[in-house]
Amino acid sequence: MSKASGEKKEHLYKVLVIGDGGVGKTSFIKRYVHQFFSVHYKATIGVDFALKLLSWDSNTFIRLQLWDIAGQERDGSMTRVYFREAVGAFIVFDVTKPLTFQSVQKWKSSLDAKVQLSNGQPIPCVLVANKCDLPKEGVVNNKHHMDEYCSTNGFLNWFEASAKENINIDESVRCLVAQVLDNDEANEWAKDSELVNTTEEFKPKKNTSGCC
Repeated sequence: MSKASGEKKEHLYKVLVIGDGGVGKTSFIKRYVHQFFSVHYKATIGVDFALKLLSWDSNTFIRLQLWDIAGQERDGSMTRVYFREAVGAFIVFDVTKPLTFQSVQKWKSSLDAKVQLSNGQPIPCVLVANKCDLPKEGVVNNKHHMDEYCSTNGFLNWFEASAKENINIDESVRCLVAQVLDNDEANEWAKDSELVNTTEEFKPKKNTSGCC
């Protein structure tokens, strides 16, 4: 959703933060929005969200809604409602718990099945390997394999991150938001082109027969 205010464009974007319970989704959001970390977060029940205001550049202002979806909600009846109108997503896993990485593909499949862009394509999704300040286990230790996994499974990119140490939190969000903006601009261009074509189609045609 976007609107122009004078020369400055304003956007409101809904972005999902999903993944198994305990992987640090709430910590990721709190670090990004409030520059704050705590080890005492309670488990999210259902859904929560936070708002981040971004002056992206001199011409662009963004209201970013980050929706924190509880880990147990992946196969719940409400996920389609929670996912509705999202334009991007983060899937978060815990680098110290390989089982949470095994769940990533299930989250991605659920996401792709329940929300798409206006052109029918999957919404852009960034994979966050959280808690990288701790000893890592599994495939995350091999960058080549992770790059290959993300390419094969339709992820925009992946980042080793730490909400505790503030590692790659801003970078991962900027990566996703940049793609969301590109998609939004492409969608606006397509709408403008469609409007021009429709106007041309119904424009009165001049009489070229020479008759009075």
